Amino acid sequence: MKTIPMATAALLFAHAAGLAAQGYPVKPVRVIVASSAGSNPDVLGRILAAGLTPVLGQQVLVENRAGAGGNIGAEVAAKSPPDGYTVFLMHTNHPINTALQPRLAYDLFTDFTPVTHLASSAFVLVVHPSLPARSVRELAALAKARPGAIGFSSAGTGSGTHLAAEYFNGLVKVKMLHVAYKGGGPALTAITSGETSVYFAPVSTGMPHIRAGKLRALGVTAASRLRDLPQVPAVGETVPGYEFISWAGFMVPAKSPKPVVDTLYKASLTVLKDPETLKRLDAAGFFPVGSSPDGLTAKIRFEVEKLTKIIRAIGLKPE
Repeated sequence: MKTIPMATAALLFAHAAGLAAQGYPVKPVRVIVASSAGSNPDVLGRILAAGLTPVLGQQVLVENRAGAGGNIGAEVAAKSPPDGYTVFLMHTNHPINTALQPRLAYDLFTDFTPVTHLASSAFVLVVHPSLPARSVRELAALAKARPGAIGFSSAGTGSGTHLAAEYFNGLVKVKMLHVAYKGGGPALTAITSGETSVYFAPVSTGMPHIRAGKLRALGVTAASRLRDLPQVPAVGETVPGYEFISWAGFMVPAKSPKPVVDTLYKASLTVLKDPETLKRLDAAGFFPVGSSPDGLTAKIRFEVEKLTKIIRAIGLKPE
């Protein structure tokens, strides 16, 4: 069993003692992750839950509520009691859905109180080895020659993995066939088994399969190459203007008490500075952020406006 360094343990104990004095939390806290087990948000959620448990002095548990591109989990979180014992891990899907779908059962701006923008990460464009494409340029040429014949996985309509591919389709002016799954885990299984041919995989879940030779990486969706995949070019090197980043933040139901929000915010920042957590985030391809609550609201507004323009430009409609 791994032991916590004495200095880190002392810091966590002092922090937990301070939180206990405020009377929150006094029971386990659940983090609703609106995607399947093994997905990118799930990986992030479990890393943070493990870090938060000693800081808050109570067990922090991840609850997966996948489906409808993240909308099911968001609705469950929005309707939960505003007492701090339900934390919502909002991620890339939710601003996308806000931009894509005119009527949702929740509102990111009125049904939630922001806590912090936690982290960001990139996607990596991968293909099954059976597809004869070894570069972004070759994939584009193949897709143009076979319109509608090349299937790409997604974690669901409105997910980041969906829009990353549709954005590529729009800029390259090709049409790959969208095959939606109920979460990132099933979408990844589909591409590794050859059920689909293309997937914009989160780095955290795609990397092990790339290293094992089960998937071929053609490009990353960040503006530049990634340190862990230096040989893989950015998609934007071939498709000018292409960049698409995954990200996530903590929110709680609207009307949650300010002391609770403050506690969760401070606890999150403590975890995002913990060396062991930082090591795990880095290994999974995440870049820690740790914004203020207002910073998260500004981030969501910026993303919704940007995504609305992208969706209109490529003519994407709700399915």
